[in-house]
Parts: sequence; structure tokens; C-alpha cells
Amino acid sequence: MEEEDKTMKKKLLTLGTVLAAMTLTACGQANGSKAKTSLNLMESDVVASLDTSATASIPQWDTLVQTMAGLYKSDKNDNPVPAMAKSYKKSKDGTRYTFYLRKAKWSNGDQVTAQDFVTAWRKGVSPTAMSGYNYIFKGIKNAAAVSSGKKKASTLGVKALDAHTLQVDLEYPMPTFVQKMVMPAFYPMDTQLVAKYGKKYGMTSKAMAFNGAFKVTGWKNTDEKWHLVKNKFYYAASEVKLQTMNYQVVKDSNTAHQLFEQGSLDDATVTGTTAQGLQKSKNLYHLYRSGNDFLNVNMAKGKTLSNVDLRHALYLVMDRNQLAKKVLADGSKASYTFSAPNAAKYPGTKTDFAKKAQPTETYNVAKAKKLWAKGLKEAGLKSVTLTLVTSDTTTDKNVGEFVQSQVQGKLSNVKVEVKSLPSKSSMNLVTTGKYDLYLSLWLNDYADPISELETLQSDNSHNYGKYESTAFNQQLNLARSKNATTTKAYFANLLAAQKQMNKDYPVLPLYTMVEDHLVKSNLKGVLWHKVGMVDYTRAYFK
Repeated sequence: MEEEDKTMKKKLLTLGTVLAAMTLTACGQANGSKAKTSLNLMESDVVASLDTSATASIPQWDTLVQTMAGLYKSDKNDNPVPAMAKSYKKSKDGTRYTFYLRKAKWSNGDQVTAQDFVTAWRKGVSPTAMSGYNYIFKGIKNAAAVSSGKKKASTLGVKALDAHTLQVDLEYPMPTFVQKMVMPAFYPMDTQLVAKYGKKYGMTSKAMAFNGAFKVTGWKNTDEKWHLVKNKFYYAASEVKLQTMNYQVVKDSNTAHQLFEQGSLDDATVTGTTAQGLQKSKNLYHLYRSGNDFLNVNMAKGKTLSNVDLRHALYLVMDRNQLAKKVLADGSKASYTFSAPNAAKYPGTKTDFAKKAQPTETYNVAKAKKLWAKGLKEAGLKSVTLTLVTSDTTTDKNVGEFVQSQVQGKLSNVKVEVKSLPSKSSMNLVTTGKYDLYLSLWLNDYADPISELETLQSDNSHNYGKYESTAFNQQLNLARSKNATTTKAYFANLLAAQKQMNKDYPVLPLYTMVEDHLVKSNLKGVLWHKVGMVDYTRAYFK
């Protein structure tokens, strides 16, 4: 019996050695080397469409940054560098840009042409575009008239001079025009596929093509998992080290943490109590976004908060430091202006624009109580019930409860009813005006404070609260026209616009966005953009 045991142990030891060797060999073969070549990522929701004229969401734009190439892309310092455009020429008056495109192919083998940009931009600016981003084309000749249906899309000031030369005519000089070109809203579309699939374009991976580092395969718009593979036709394919990227929808922060610990995610975004408990983790990375979470105020005629004293009271009554440090406790910081940090320094100083624009008084409960009583009297109201709409994420629910406690606990004759709903349902309430306060966020699309400020102009599709200010609109219009090419005057206009908001309170800033990422220590080469989306196209495992 003892001898048999020894023999069996020898056999098992030999078998274990063989299996171990086979495993190591298999891993080496699968990875092509010792380095891993597949990246596992998460999103908070599905991608409803990859057509930028149909929707605009963070999961969509995240995916497009990895799979598409615009005229320009952002470098590690958030500055625009050539992508599909090898170079450009600008007219002396700054109103005509001529882009010279590199020769490249779509993932299906079609040639990428200047017409593909024309096709995409006309689609994006159309009055039938559902993304809410047709305003971003404002400043291109006839864009506003096309968006309002007064002119045909064919009159938009963009033209293919030949297969690799794109001409863009502007209505006024736009110093940040090239910076805007990094945005997915300006990515091209394969003209042949747009014609072939019509409204179905971008709804499945088969119904579109990709000109970026990766291509989406086997995907349809309801999938909670999607797969990216390296695009052999990408113009810079030699710079791409990963072979695949795998996305999955993860809505629960604790689940994200568990998947990271199990090795199923290489980069996991955590929030709420999960993030709070991981602040000392060696894998934690704080990505300070140029964006704010804020309360959008419904100022429409007849709504309770159309009264400025009531809005001012709400601004002063909230202890944002308590929210950031005790409720969120994830690295977030208190925010006092709609303009978010990290967009730009104020000219001639080392001061961030958002800091320069900050009001002197940001928290004063005694004054808030007086303003609230005054506002109720002016509105002829004895008491009010405010409807606060948030998403149904854990973090937004917690922030909603915080706002509720701050307002009800410090002000009299007010009740805050919090409605935490899935994004589609919450947006339905907002777009139909059935709310008083809406917990929202905005990430700057490019490195300029106007990216945020312009969303509150009277004619902007994101101006849900119906903010109407002639002075605010005039300052932004001057920045775009008369003072567009004079940096000092341009920023003076933006500062004046923000200071006008500081008097009107159309939004109530709460905190500056931070994304807490659990990241594998051997993942390198990621471009952690403060403005725009994170770029994984040059990532690799060391």
C-alpha cells in the first residue's frame, strides 16, 4: 500500500509538471508573448447606437474613440494632433479651413474620403438628428439654418474638393475649431454604408464600418457585451499593441470591484461606498474630469423656481464640502460654478478659469433662509413641493438624498420629492418639463470653457431649464464673433457670461467629477483625458 502510494505520487507529480508546462505554453501562444493582448473594460449602460447623429452617450463615445478616427485626436496633454488630417491650411481671415487627408481604408476595405466627412456632418447637423448635438456645428456656414430646417443640409459649409481634400467654411473665426475636431460628433461615416442602411446605419456592427484602431464585431444595439478587434486597415496599425478589447455593462459598483479582483476587468470604475472603501488601494486611479455634477433648474414660466430669490437660496443652502468629503468620499471636490476646472487657465495668469469665475459667497444658511422667505412671498406661496429627478445609480440616489436633507432641514415650508429613475424615464420627465430640479452632469467636449457655457444658451437643445438671459447670450455671441481671435477679449466674454450665471442661478453646481478607476498595475499607455473620453488605443500590458 505504501509503495503504491509513492508510485501514484510520482505519477501525479509528473502529470502536474506536464500540465503546468502545457498551460505556460498555451498562455504564451494565446498572448503571442508573455504580455497579455486583450483588454477587459466596463460601461454603465448599453450602446444604443454607434451613429453619432442618432444618440450621444458616454458608452457610445467611449466605444467610438477606440474604433474611429476623426480629423484630429487628443494627445496626452489634451491638445489636438493630426489623425485623418495630415495637415490643414487656414485662410487669413480665419473663416476657411482646408484639410489634407491621409490615404486610409475603412474596416470593410472602402477608401476613406473627404466625402465621408461631408456625409457625417450633414447627417449630424440635420433637424432630424436625435443626438442633441446638432448645435456643435454652429459657426460652420449655414449650420444654424440647416438645424432649424430653414436650409437644406447640402448648403452646410463643408465640401469635398477631391477624395482627400476637405474644405470647411465658417461664418466667423473660431480659434477652437481644430480642438473641436477631436470630438466623435465630427467623425466620418462610410458614405456607401449610410446610403445602403439608411435609418439602420449604426444599429449593428454589420451596418457600419470603422476607420480607427479597432472595429466592433458581432454587436447589436441591445447587447450588454461587445467585442472589439484590431483593425488591420487602420492607418497607424503598427502602433497598436492590443489585439482585442472586451466591453460589458456593469451597473453595480460592488460587482465592478469583484470582477476586477477576479481578473475579469482590467479597468473597473467604482463609485459610492465601494469607492470610499478603496481610497487607499494601490490599484486606485483618480481621473479628475473637466466636468461638474449639478442641479439643472426648471426656470420655465409658471414653475416655482422661476423666482431668482428661491434659486439663490438653494445655491447658498448646500454644504458642498460635506457632500464631497462625507457623502461621496471618493476624491470628488466641491464645485461652485457651472464652468468646470481643467478646461483652461485664465489668460495672463496661472489661475484655472473656473476658480477665476467663482462667486465670493458660496454657503450662507442665514442668508438663504431670508431669501427663501422673500421668494415665497414674491411668488405668493405659503409652501412648495419640489420634484428632484435623478438617475437610479447608487451615487445619484445618495446625492439626491443629500440635497433633500439640506433643503428640507435648513429651509422652511418646503418638501423635496426625489424621483430616482432609469435614464430613459428620467430624461422623459426632464424633456417634458415635469421637474423642478434635475441632477445632471456635463463633461467638457474640448479644452475650452465655452464647451460647457454654450449648452445654456437660449437656442441650445441642452437648455432644459429654459434659461433666458440676453446678457449671457450676448457675451457668448461676442466671444464667437467680434472677439474670437483676441484671446484676452475672448476670455473676458466667457468670464462675463459665467458671472451673469452667478447672478441668475440657472444651475446649482455641486461637485467636480472624479472617476475612480481600479486599474491593473501592468496596464500602460492609456491616455487618461481630463477632457473627452479615455483613449485605450495605444494601451499595452507590460
